[in-house]
Amino acid sequence: MNLSNLQPAEGSTHNQNKRLGRGEGSGKGGTAARGHKGAKSRSGYSKKIGFEGGQMPLQRRVPKFGFKNINRVEYQGVNLDTLQALVDNGLVTDTVDFTALVENRLATKNEVVKILGRGELKAKLKVTAHKFTATAKAAIEAAGGEAVTL
Repeated sequence: MNLSNLQPAEGSTHNQNKRLGRGEGSGKGGTAARGHKGAKSRSGYSKKIGFEGGQMPLQRRVPKFGFKNINRVEYQGVNLDTLQALVDNGLVTDTVDFTALVENRLATKNEVVKILGRGELKAKLKVTAHKFTATAKAAIEAAGGEAVTL
């Protein structure tokens, strides 16, 4: 190592770009490599999402369609095989009510629960929920249980 081959440590310097807009003598003065006129040459320019250069954007060209029912009730579904798994794991014994479902994280306290008929239920359970499908209610009663609607 001598004075002719000294170099800064790796990673200690990082800006080797020409400074833009610092006079004609720098070679990057005038338009500062931004071209002439137009939105992109201005300071403060940021492209808006969906902007198509003033052309009517796609999300405004395509018509709105469909219908959202503001009175729709969204149910949190819990299947029979899930209830059977709770019994198998010893988390519930004879009654499954809303608090038991919330404690086992099958629903949150603000949700409306509907018991669905997937799987089979072998345990005799008293199930309390907001709604039941016909197959679920039949399966619970077939196993000797009781389906109570809140």
